[in-house]
Amino acid sequence: MSPQIVGAPAVPGAAVETDPTPVTVPAATDGEALAAAAATTTTAATTVGATGTVISAGATTGTATAAGAQATAAQGTAVPAASAQAAAVVTGAAKTAVTAAAVAKTAAAKTAVARTTAAKTAVAKSALTKSSLAKAVVAKNTVATTAVPRSTAGKPTAGPAATATPGASTATTALPGVPQALSARARTLAGAVRRRCADLARIESPSGDAPRLDALAEELAAGFRATGATARREPGPAGDHLVLEWEGRDESLPHLLIVGHHDTVWPVGTLADWPVTEQDGRLTGPGVVDMKGGLAVLESALSLLADLGERPHRTVRLVVVSDEEVGSPDGRRLVERQLRGAAAVLGLEPPHPDGRLKTARRGSTRVRLTVTGREAHAGNDAHDGVSAVDELVDQLVVVRDLAGQPGTELNAGRISGGSRANVVAGRAEAELGLRFATVEAQRRTLDDLARLAPLRPGARVRTEVLSSRPAWPERTGNPLLRHVRSLAAMLGQQLDGGPAGGAGDTNLPGSRGLPTLDGFGAVGAGAHARHEYIRLDQIAPRIALLAALLAVPLPRLRDRAEG
Repeated sequence: MSPQIVGAPAVPGAAVETDPTPVTVPAATDGEALAAAAATTTTAATTVGATGTVISAGATTGTATAAGAQATAAQGTAVPAASAQAAAVVTGAAKTAVTAAAVAKTAAAKTAVARTTAAKTAVAKSALTKSSLAKAVVAKNTVATTAVPRSTAGKPTAGPAATATPGASTATTALPGVPQALSARARTLAGAVRRRCADLARIESPSGDAPRLDALAEELAAGFRATGATARREPGPAGDHLVLEWEGRDESLPHLLIVGHHDTVWPVGTLADWPVTEQDGRLTGPGVVDMKGGLAVLESALSLLADLGERPHRTVRLVVVSDEEVGSPDGRRLVERQLRGAAAVLGLEPPHPDGRLKTARRGSTRVRLTVTGREAHAGNDAHDGVSAVDELVDQLVVVRDLAGQPGTELNAGRISGGSRANVVAGRAEAELGLRFATVEAQRRTLDDLARLAPLRPGARVRTEVLSSRPAWPERTGNPLLRHVRSLAAMLGQQLDGGPAGGAGDTNLPGSRGLPTLDGFGAVGAGAHARHEYIRLDQIAPRIALLAALLAVPLPRLRDRAEG
């Protein structure tokens, strides 16, 4: 019967969701293949064993030769000189047999050692994606604490460990070579991810351009299918969304939800004067950090697991919406549908520039303010007209005062109106972007906007909410963040989290109290700006982190009373 691996808490004091069916460790033959892919030392040991086996076969041949010589001597038909010579042959053959037997024993011993070593190494490697890795990450002071480097000058560190992180165990002691093997494999994939990100960025996909978004959706679906996903296109009014799923090793557990998007803020033609470029350790171009880099990193993390013959610990679902940059007015329904029964939610938005994850987000709302006036000749009959443009300008002053309340920010992002300089404008509108620190600030400001009244006779004012995301407040005692920090420490990375100013699709689960973290995308900066870039040296650490997070059992993230 194969040995069994039982999960352990992923953070001190937290319980792991116990799998109802024990996980079976691969047999030595399977393990040798996995070990050969992950550690050269195992390959070397297997080579020694193979050589020993050949020597042993040679020893068997030598023994047969000695037996033949003995039979010849026993016949006694040779001349005396020949008999003496035959006796010598017999004696030599006997010695050869003894020597061959000794070599055979030595070779067999070497082979056994090599196979045992390979099996042990393979079990350790395979245990990377099984419950025992949770023990390695979070064992309560049973082994020395892992040393991790502190970042300098605000930059994330993924190099050799330097300082101790309380609560994290030494993975190299519990599972020798596993973190190094995972990180090494991720480094070999980094170049392909860089190229994949550049290729995706060259497929321009602005919000609202359905044909281009659909073309990119199909490209993404093909890439994710290659990692073992089932994929379906979900039609949307401004471009298709994607819903993908990977089977987990334990299908009885609640699924892990990941959210992303494939639309960008950049109009078609941006590449003409801002091509995708690699320079000074950075990849720059429209949409590379928000968020085509994040999609490429996730694809690579799942590919890494598939290469190792492994699956995520639990079912993973990924929703990629086509309208996130305009507030997910249609994509929200898909995210909301997949929230039901989710154990946790991860976002592929870029992290903070220093690599920290995002643990909270401000609420956001897009509002269209429309004013209707009355057209008239601006020279002859101006007194008969009602200028919608003038009314809109005055209303924006009022709105700015409303947005000046604590916890609220306003951006007048777009304004239009009128037709000609000699015509009193009959219509004008503005699109406003509002951000809120709290749910209360959001409710109060939207109520005030709904009560706007005309400031001049004959004008009409209408406010329309185009999209809205609730505020996701910071929460104390974040077990999901602690779990991810432990995994990062095992991989030699220092990682933390903090609230973010922008909003995204993780606002919805975060506002409802679901365990949520965002910022698992490519490390970089400049989202929505002409200097947008990703850091090439941080691609591999992100791949390794995501692969480990998908493969390792989650700790208990909520009280039983919370569901």
